[in-house]
Amino acid sequence: MPNHPYFRATLLAALACFSATGLSACGPMGPGKLRNDQLEYSRALGDTQKHEMLLNIVRLRYADPPTFLDTTQVIAGYSVSKSISGGFYAYPATAVGNYLFGTGTMSLGENPTFTYQPVTGQQYAENVVRPISPTVIMPLSLGGLPIDTLLRLTAQSIDGLSNVRGLGAGPFGGGSVRFYLLLHDLRQLQIAGAMTIRITTESATPPDPKKNGGKSDSNGGNGGGAERSYLVLTSTSDSNLLAIQAEVRRLLHLDPTAEEAEIVYGPYPKHSGQIAILTRSMLAMLTQLAYEVEVPEDDIKTGRTPPTIGQVGIENRPEVVIHSGKEEPDARYAAVSYNDTWFWISDRDFQSKLAFTMVQVLAALAATNHTGGAVVTIPAG
Repeated sequence: MPNHPYFRATLLAALACFSATGLSACGPMGPGKLRNDQLEYSRALGDTQKHEMLLNIVRLRYADPPTFLDTTQVIAGYSVSKSISGGFYAYPATAVGNYLFGTGTMSLGENPTFTYQPVTGQQYAENVVRPISPTVIMPLSLGGLPIDTLLRLTAQSIDGLSNVRGLGAGPFGGGSVRFYLLLHDLRQLQIAGAMTIRITTESATPPDPKKNGGKSDSNGGNGGGAERSYLVLTSTSDSNLLAIQAEVRRLLHLDPTAEEAEIVYGPYPKHSGQIAILTRSMLAMLTQLAYEVEVPEDDIKTGRTPPTIGQVGIENRPEVVIHSGKEEPDARYAAVSYNDTWFWISDRDFQSKLAFTMVQVLAALAATNHTGGAVVTIPAG
């Protein structure tokens, strides 16, 4: 009976059907996992970086040193095992449907590996303590980021107009009202398209006739090029915009007919036709935001942290509004717990979210020095 052609054909058909429907659906995992993993890990890393940045701002408010931990590697390894078995029983008195049987098993395992590395030493000095160059900062406004918020975050002063606020700056936070008037005017010109930033790469050394046949390289010279940025006041027929452009020239001590001016680093320009921006480091930027964090009154009264600084002139709110409270907030963009107190940025505060995102972008741009991560060996097969 077991050798009967009918049973052999039926068994083979059943096992083939079971194999096709039961285990073939668990075929190649790579494409599906790539789609899911890239999105999920990217989302998780982004949330972690937001929380780390917010926690460092709060820590600075309470005179705790900030700490930065880089996620240098994320490796997700998977293992899959499958098995299938089948057979038949031959009992003449039993229905044909009971002659055949089959079983299949499959197991899936995931073993993610994360490698973290603290930012210390030379990397800390370059990424956190060193001021960010104006030629790195100013092009961000070309992407539509508000130039007033950008400069409030990154500029310590512009042509001597001070943006210094914090401890020792007085009860109103210090700073120059003209600094904020300048930023207001620049923002109006940016919105109207009457101002832009021009980036050029100019030769660091003139072409050498003994090298490359006297031809310049891609940077215009033989020794590489230096990137320069210029503030350009574009042509307009609008009388209101022309008046604002004239006011910008006056505040920046430019020639009344100047159409552009080079942006340089420093407290004051060295030559006429330049705009000197004394930029901040990431540490100074985060410290400035820390002075504006809303903290419990008891923490101020007991001396755990100084009072929150006020705003200057036409400004009526901090760049990033950070709330505090004893209960975990619901509608939050980012929230951290520190010493039994919750600190958060509201998800309904777009201006604060945008400024906080700009801080994270600037932190990524400031990270010019990266040390090699640990070497992780993943077995194959």
